[in-house]
Amino acid sequence: MTDHALLLVNLGSPASTSVADVRSYLNQFLMDPYVIDLPWPVRRLLVSLILIKRPEQSAHAYASIWWEEGSPLVVLSRRLQQAMTARWTHGPVELAMRYGEPSIESKLLQLAAQGHKRITLAPLYPQFADSTVTTVVEEARRVIREKKLNVQLSILQPFYDQPEYLDALVASAKPYLEQDYDHLLLSFHGLPERHLTKLDPTGQHCFKNEDCCKNASPAVLATCYRAQCLRTASEFAKRMGLEEGKWSVSFQSRLGRAKWIEPYTEARLDELGKSGAKKILVMCPAFVADCIETLEEIGDRGLEQFREAGGEELVLVPCLNDDPQWAKALSALCERAPLAL
Repeated sequence: MTDHALLLVNLGSPASTSVADVRSYLNQFLMDPYVIDLPWPVRRLLVSLILIKRPEQSAHAYASIWWEEGSPLVVLSRRLQQAMTARWTHGPVELAMRYGEPSIESKLLQLAAQGHKRITLAPLYPQFADSTVTTVVEEARRVIREKKLNVQLSILQPFYDQPEYLDALVASAKPYLEQDYDHLLLSFHGLPERHLTKLDPTGQHCFKNEDCCKNASPAVLATCYRAQCLRTASEFAKRMGLEEGKWSVSFQSRLGRAKWIEPYTEARLDELGKSGAKKILVMCPAFVADCIETLEEIGDRGLEQFREAGGEELVLVPCLNDDPQWAKALSALCERAPLAL
């Protein structure tokens, strides 16, 4: 019997594009205290208000990008799971979603029942954030603790600056960047600023000056999502040999009225269109699989916005998805995953 399973975990998706399924998914997602970090009564009230109109809007957005096989995020994650199965020689490779199905709990129970005593947990997020990495790890720990599972966890660490990941990113993007284009926009998922400031171990660094992320100490960098995004972008640009001014970074997917990290992707698309850029490329390196935030938010709405601002063509560079070099890179990264304390 093999003894070392691998559990890949991505964000998740509604079960279908029906308003009821989208509402159920959004409720689970937004009620996560790592996503909306407000006291439970305030969070419940806020989410209930969001769920009045948002499910119908989101259902329409999901329907516009849904594939015959289902949610693009889930389908692509399953393809990656298959690609990893050929590479991970220590045991089975399973796939779970933090929200929706299959759940982390169901997969951990399954692996434990099969007798696997060691599991590498792989949150599929290059950069660290409480709302992505921490919530996956804490959910896995909750299941192991409450179900009294006799398993030992190794945890894949954020890999935003790891050579294998960056090389896979460069290889997958290269064919697109060899075309003529005016500007490359690296659009990362946004976060409220308070998600970063509350994790600042010094309490004196985040957002204190414009260059705070460039001057982040190792202790700050370890939990600073924005600094890690900027590091990914600069390392990618260096490897691709991109000229200064030919590329920039922005942050997408704002929700609510809190101040989110800037610059906003919507603002950058407007600026680029108005500045005379006719053809831009957009990459989304916070995601390893294409999803509603890339296909609909950038590929559809972003294109429309760029055209309204005077641009002509927006080319969405696909995420890593099930690219063979990415599967090879991920396998190497998971091999190095340290045991959880």
